[in-house]
Amino acid sequence: MTDQWRGPVLVTGTDTEVGKTVVTAAIAAAAQAAGLRVAVVKPGQTGTATGDPADVETVTRLAAPMTGRTLASFPDPLAPLAAARVAELPPLELYNAVDAVRDEADKHDLVLVEGAGGLLVPMGLRPSGEPWTVADLAVSLGAAAVVVARAGLGTLNHTALTLEALERRAVPAGVVIGAWPTEPELVHWANLSDLLPNLLGALPAGAGAMDPGVFRRSAPGWLTPALYGVLDDWRAWADETT
Repeated sequence: MTDQWRGPVLVTGTDTEVGKTVVTAAIAAAAQAAGLRVAVVKPGQTGTATGDPADVETVTRLAAPMTGRTLASFPDPLAPLAAARVAELPPLELYNAVDAVRDEADKHDLVLVEGAGGLLVPMGLRPSGEPWTVADLAVSLGAAAVVVARAGLGTLNHTALTLEALERRAVPAGVVIGAWPTEPELVHWANLSDLLPNLLGALPAGAGAMDPGVFRRSAPGWLTPALYGVLDDWRAWADETT
């Protein structure tokens, strides 16, 4: 186990609605099963007016981390900076977010920081008034990143762009497939082969709807040892999937 997957770890995605929250819950469940003290921090939660559960609420239901914390919430389902502007609320300030995550890192072995949308979505403002992104947060924290990707068509380009952006910032990164289909087609298997060098896990489609007890018992089987799981043979995994 390397230290890059302890302390603050960013969970970002290739886009919105790729499964970041459920992947965050799976990593939290696997890490806690391995004996780690886990916190989950959501810097900017948007769309609270829709009535849907907040992301930290979903993670807490599925994985019951030691700590779950949302730093700022906004009513409209927009990027956090835009949501703050529309609601005429103070935007999230970068170093307040950094300090909050570091505070949790002092009390936990692993702090999963779930972003909003993709890597370069505007999250808030710096003291200078310039926008910041979750990529900036990862750099400020010295954190590694888990990139949650789709299984289907279009994922290779989006995943490569996200990994390249992280590499340019010297942020170590790996990939987890957010929802592996129950009946995978040729495109899914082809994408799996291309993603394999960076792949740290794959969650089954519908994992977020599982009973929480089943979810927690199953999560280590979806993740490689780097993320506190037990998945160490992709060929055997593929045989079980078919």
